[in-house]
Amino acid sequence: MTELSKMVVLPVDGSENALRSLDYLHLIYGSKHNLEVTLKYVLPSLPPILADNRSMDRETATKLKAIENKSIRLAEKILTQAKSFLIEKGFDGERVQTLYRKKELGIAQDICQWVESKRADAVLISSRGRSRLEAFFMGEVSSKLLEYCRVCPVWIVQGQVKSNRVLIAVDSSENALRAVDHAGFMLSGTECPVTIFHTMRHLRRFVPQEVLDEAPDLEELWKTKAGQEIEPFMKKAEEMLVEAGVSESQISKKIVDGSRSAASDILEEARNNQYGTIVMGRRGISGVQEFFMGSVSSKVLQNATAMALWIVL
Repeated sequence: MTELSKMVVLPVDGSENALRSLDYLHLIYGSKHNLEVTLKYVLPSLPPILADNRSMDRETATKLKAIENKSIRLAEKILTQAKSFLIEKGFDGERVQTLYRKKELGIAQDICQWVESKRADAVLISSRGRSRLEAFFMGEVSSKLLEYCRVCPVWIVQGQVKSNRVLIAVDSSENALRAVDHAGFMLSGTECPVTIFHTMRHLRRFVPQEVLDEAPDLEELWKTKAGQEIEPFMKKAEEMLVEAGVSESQISKKIVDGSRSAASDILEEARNNQYGTIVMGRRGISGVQEFFMGSVSSKVLQNATAMALWIVL
């Protein structure tokens, strides 16, 4: 069976942190892969009041044109450097595309509209950029990508990732299975070890410990019922990964007794067992209202370091 091509878009800004996104791509895929990479640079724009040419004299217009041309030269330089970086890692130059675009609605909005128009499989971004003044990709823009990208999964690299181990956090929702589906497609053909992980909710998430102390057998009954509920989803997730092309030998499953915080359980598992990537689903309020991340995925993103987080709608 012919492996389907995958397309990942990397916004770049020339910063060291942005280059870590390129390192991460190599860590996951190596030099031999069926991957299309698009490196994208969003040109900065002057405030509209300065760009209003109706009241602009010729000298000012000339200066603004010079600034625009310098921005384009900088974009070309940054994109060339990023492409060369991937080629040095063994990527096929013909499968690495570069482009720059003027900012229209906003950096995050422009990126999301473009990646979704191209039906990209993921957008990969570092959570930090050049500096507090110059950065394209600081935490604010990363969070806006998660808000505006309604279809395309967002991969956020936080610091330097050194492990290719992948933790897929699942629960008994369809949203979690969509995350599994994405992970299976994107990880097929790689050598990444994959763990399907579930943290069982502790009854303390529902009632105070003082109440539970009055019924000590209730917790054991809850664990049994919760385990029975999640097992079909764990099995289904494994089947989906294998069907997507991930080898059975790469896959393991793990269920743990949860604490009061699912986010803390996921992070503890990832940190203690040297995972480099966490894959999670995200939830919205409705198809009409503005999107807000679920509390678990939001907390994981806020507290993850030296990891990448894949957020899947």
